[in-house]
Amino acid sequence: MATNTTAIAILLISFLVMIFLRFHIAYAVALSSIFCLLYQGLPLTTVCQQMVKGISSFSLMAVPFFITMGCIMGTGGISEKLIALADACVGWMTGGMAMVNIVASYFFGGISGSAAADTASLGSILIPMMVEQGYDDDFSTAVTITSSCEGLLVPPSHNMVIYAMSAGGVSVGSLFLAGYIPGALLAASLMIGSYIISKRRHYPKGDAFSFKTFIKQLGVSFWALAAIIIVVVGVVGGVFTATESAAIAVIYSLIVSVFIYRGLDWKGVWKTLEQCIDTLSIVMILISTSSIFGYCLTTLHVPDLASRAIIGLTRNPVIIAILLNVILLVLGCIMDMAPIILIATPILLPIATSIGINPIQFGIMIVLNCGIGLLTPPVGAVLFIGSAVGKVKMERVVKATLPFYLCMIIVLMLLTFIPEISMFLPNLLMK
Repeated sequence: MATNTTAIAILLISFLVMIFLRFHIAYAVALSSIFCLLYQGLPLTTVCQQMVKGISSFSLMAVPFFITMGCIMGTGGISEKLIALADACVGWMTGGMAMVNIVASYFFGGISGSAAADTASLGSILIPMMVEQGYDDDFSTAVTITSSCEGLLVPPSHNMVIYAMSAGGVSVGSLFLAGYIPGALLAASLMIGSYIISKRRHYPKGDAFSFKTFIKQLGVSFWALAAIIIVVVGVVGGVFTATESAAIAVIYSLIVSVFIYRGLDWKGVWKTLEQCIDTLSIVMILISTSSIFGYCLTTLHVPDLASRAIIGLTRNPVIIAILLNVILLVLGCIMDMAPIILIATPILLPIATSIGINPIQFGIMIVLNCGIGLLTPPVGAVLFIGSAVGKVKMERVVKATLPFYLCMIIVLMLLTFIPEISMFLPNLLMK
């Protein structure tokens, strides 16, 4: 037991030290695992075996396909069309451009599945438009980065595929369905917050609602939105697996971007694929190194120890649920999304299920917690991207985001304590 305790201390302390020294997360995960294995006297061939095992999964192949689809659609002229559709839907409201930003993120998130891509793509268009119409630049940036988290919940989200793989045996189709209502709830919460702020600051309204304009923009955007229908209906209906649907979605997005919207030529396609490879290499390295870390956690029985420690503090399921969220929020402040899902899921999922939280519901909770983490310093990637795109100091963006943090925390608590929000569609359609 003493050996295990020392090995756990080496694993976790070395990992945290490297994180605070600003090591790249993949190096921190790998090196701390190697130190732990060396202390235990295990052969380093275990490292290679676990790295290969971590990425040798058929279901994991969906991740690079979904990322590729998002890259192609994101650079293929889709953003402007979805913004126009969102404007036709909600642009007439007080603070209309803020509402457009939030609704456009819901649409675009279903295509990209990435908060960073959402912020970079939509933010570069919408933030200057909002500032030009009289919105404060820090408010415009805050709306953009917070609404980008909708894309993490709205399927197809590659982070949900990563969670399904980490949780073991969780249906990707059920996770996809579970994200729709929470994503819409998050959008509604952010819209309420934006409306209150817009009223107080006298931000402008857009043009009056026109049903004719709405139908026209819906027709233009149909080809982009159809990609979501192909993936979700195909997976939920059992027509094909998540991996097969992702591969089909890549081909479809290529056809739409090159031949229908003509936002990409073949030279642009190759450039986009180069960007995809950069993103994919980071994601796959993280998954493979996190597999070593997970192996160490499992062999040292850390999930069992963590479960006993938390239950030892309290047996109140409400307090335990809040503790789980606090742990995930703190991790989100110092780590990126994929490694949190890969490392925290095996530890925290057994605790969550022990107090009656469904694995699918917990997956949505993890994704939203990680989304909030993407907006918090010191490692909030989306916060940095939004600050750069909006050309606003990070301190001002954080201050402007405070009311929206509250909106997101309220939604998180609702998802935690009202399981029907996440489970309604999976229970209805996956029986």
